[in-house]
Amino acid sequence: MAALFVWLEGTRLAITVRDSLTLTGALSAVHLVGFTLTTGGALVANLNLLGVLFPGRPPIEVTRPASRGIALGLTISALTGFLLFAPRATVASVNGIFQTKMLLLVAAVLFHTVVHQRVARVATSSSMRRGTAAVGLLLWTSLALAGCAYILLE
Repeated sequence: MAALFVWLEGTRLAITVRDSLTLTGALSAVHLVGFTLTTGGALVANLNLLGVLFPGRPPIEVTRPASRGIALGLTISALTGFLLFAPRATVASVNGIFQTKMLLLVAAVLFHTVVHQRVARVATSSSMRRGTAAVGLLLWTSLALAGCAYILLE
């Protein structure tokens, strides 16, 4: 795997990003926009399950459009994240905070896709909805904190 990361760092794309502070800044800004769409959608969907936001609407009516926002944000973040990762792939790939961030990302996406959407679709108890929302909020918030920690402590 290390050889793949060394190769990636040597690509013209990675070198271009590494050598341009302006490009790195622009990619970081767009990455943040993607993450904002993702976490905004997750916040809306989970606060709805908690009964705090749009309490009179069925959860699936709120979760569907919120999930589209999450998907769009994830697409933007994944593309820009890859471009930001490429110039420092060997260092980032062994960074514990980065690894935690990626693990939390996978966990949050899987939880939202597999559990949250099912709870929103099926008539479940209010305690099941609240518990699902609490776990979702914990995962997405932890991801945000891991992302901030990676930026600050890299």
